[in-house]
Amino acid sequence: MKIKKMTALICSAVLFLSGCSGLTNKKDQIYTDTLFDTVISVQIFDPVDKSVIDGCRKLCQEYDAKFSRTNKDSEISQINNAKGKFVEVSDDTVTLLKKGIYYGDMSKGLFDITIGSVSKLWDFHAEKPSVPSSKKVRAARNHVNYRNIMIVDNKVKLTDRKASLDVGGIAKGYIADRLKDYLVSKNVRHAIINLGGNVLTLGTKTDGSKYNIGIQRPFDESGEPITSVKVAGKSVVTTGTYQRYFEKKGKFYHHILSPNTGYPCKNSLSSVTIITDSSLTADAMSTTCFLLGYEEGMKLVNLLDNVDAVFITDDNEIHYSDNFLKKK
Repeated sequence: MKIKKMTALICSAVLFLSGCSGLTNKKDQIYTDTLFDTVISVQIFDPVDKSVIDGCRKLCQEYDAKFSRTNKDSEISQINNAKGKFVEVSDDTVTLLKKGIYYGDMSKGLFDITIGSVSKLWDFHAEKPSVPSSKKVRAARNHVNYRNIMIVDNKVKLTDRKASLDVGGIAKGYIADRLKDYLVSKNVRHAIINLGGNVLTLGTKTDGSKYNIGIQRPFDESGEPITSVKVAGKSVVTTGTYQRYFEKKGKFYHHILSPNTGYPCKNSLSSVTIITDSSLTADAMSTTCFLLGYEEGMKLVNLLDNVDAVFITDDNEIHYSDNFLKKK
C-alpha cells in the first residue's frame, strides 16, 4: 500500500514537470506543500517578490483549514458536527457549497457533496484498507442528498443530522481558481498551479508557446503519459481510478464513489480529463462525467461550449470530445 500511495504522489509531480518542460531558469519561483490530501505546487515564471510566494502559501493553508473534512476545526467539519444546527461560515465556504449544489442539480444527483457519510467509511490511505460492510454502506447512503444543505446568508446547516459534507470533488478546483485570481492581482502572467494533478495554467510559457500537459497512462507506475494536451490559460483536471485504490480478495476498489450505491463506480472508464477555463468546472465535470460513464459523459461534454475532454477506457483506448478533435 505504501508503494501505491508514493506512486500517486510521484505521478502528480511527473504531470507537473511534463507541463513546464524547458521553462526552468533562475527567475523561477516555486511553492510546494502537502495539503488537500496531496502534493501541491505553484510555479511562477515571472520575476516576483518573495511575498507573492508567501501569499500563495497563506492562501493554500487558509483554504485547507476551511475545507478539510478531516480537520475537526474546519468550517466543513463544524457543519458536519453541528447536529442540524446552523453554523456561520466564510464567503468562500458559502460559494463552494452553492457550486456543489449547482453541480448536484446539473448531474441530477450523481455529483453530490454530501457523499461524506459514505466516503468516511472508505479509507484509501490506510496501511491495510478494508471494504465496509454492506449494512453500513446502505445506512450511510440514505444520508446522501445535497438537497439537505440549507444556506441562509452566511449560515449553513444540514437538515439531515446524519448527513456529512465532503467537498473533495470541487475544493481543489475552487482553490486553484482563487490562486489564479491572486497571481493575476500581483501582475503574474506566466505560471502553473498544480494541486495534485489538478493543473491550471496562467497564460503561456514565457516564449509565448503553449504548455504541454501530460495525461498519465493508467496504472503505469513510472508516471509515463499516455497522451498530452497543449494549453494556455486553461485548467486540466483528471479523475481516474488509479489515483487512490486498493485490492482485496482479488477485487479492485477505487475512490470514485457512486452516491447511488455507496460503492466505487463501475463502468468501462479508467480516467476522464476535462480541459476548460475554470478549474472548479473542470474538477466537478471530470467527476460527473466519470460517474456518467463513457457514452453519457461524452454526450454531456459535447453539448457544452468551451469544454474539451479526453476519456481513457479500461482498454487504454483514448477518446477525444468533438470540440477537442476540431482543434487538433
